[in-house]
Amino acid sequence: VQLVESGGGLVQPGGSLRLSCAASGFTFSRSAMTWARQAPGKGLEWVSNIYSDGRTNYADSMKGRFTISRDNAKSTVYLQMNNLKPEDTAVYYCTIGPTRWGTRGQGTQVTVSS
Repeated sequence: VQLVESGGGLVQPGGSLRLSCAASGFTFSRSAMTWARQAPGKGLEWVSNIYSDGRTNYADSMKGRFTISRDNAKSTVYLQMNNLKPEDTAVYYCTIGPTRWGTRGQGTQVTVSS
């Protein structure tokens, strides 16, 4: 099983980023996938998930700003993040399953700062 996140970086407040998570080694199309994040000095926070049938869920603070999607042909899950805020600064991980506690990748750093 392998999960490789990418797409992070430094962005100004109000900016956008699109994260990607390329998956391999399991049946991606049948798996729910989750994005989680960990800010400096804080615990792992659940951000969003997407089920195999396309149903999505978001943490309240991300609703209207973040959009999760998936491409089963590419075994990839995405997180489009708009109107980013300094408090969104964190390492973002994708995990297998509907919770933040599943197998995860190495993460990608997102820094929101002017």
